[in-house]
Amino acid sequence: MSLFDRSKTALVVIDLQKGIAQIPTQPYPSNAVIANASRLAKAFRKNHIPVILVRVTPSPDGKDALQPIADNSMQGGPRPPEWAEIVPEMGPESGDIVITKRQWGAFYGTELEMQLRRRKIDTIVLCGISTNAGVESTARFAYEYGFQQIFVEDASAARSKEEHEYPMRTILPRLGRVRKTEDVLAELG
Repeated sequence: MSLFDRSKTALVVIDLQKGIAQIPTQPYPSNAVIANASRLAKAFRKNHIPVILVRVTPSPDGKDALQPIADNSMQGGPRPPEWAEIVPEMGPESGDIVITKRQWGAFYGTELEMQLRRRKIDTIVLCGISTNAGVESTARFAYEYGFQQIFVEDASAARSKEEHEYPMRTILPRLGRVRKTEDVLAELG
């Protein structure tokens, strides 16, 4: 049985941007995540399947940044100008769609759903950093919107091994299918 219908699928890559890629990740270092995601993006582009690159950043004045009070806030200080730039290994290339989000999930407050629906996409292949934040939040919305999902385990990572493994083992298999980079590449031939 086929993993997905190429004509109804898109690759969605979460937050592989300069500011986030420099943060240490586990169980895979960010350079390994980027290498796998880049291989996926090249294969999707070669097969004329949409590639959607998502990045996160507040607006220039920072007033739309999330600021809820939390015991363990993930908010940082001032960000360098290149913080939100997509890492060069990912592109973007001509034809890619770049989505800028202001919070963890890629659907809320963005045009991601419109971009998918207008292209008649019903399946997303999802990967990126961080598994337990941007990837999982996007996956939860996608599930509620009725999208089929494939999570690329070795093209994703988090700040700790536990933050990566718990969603991959417990949450994401309830929302879709967890696979490796090689499984998705094999599907594309």
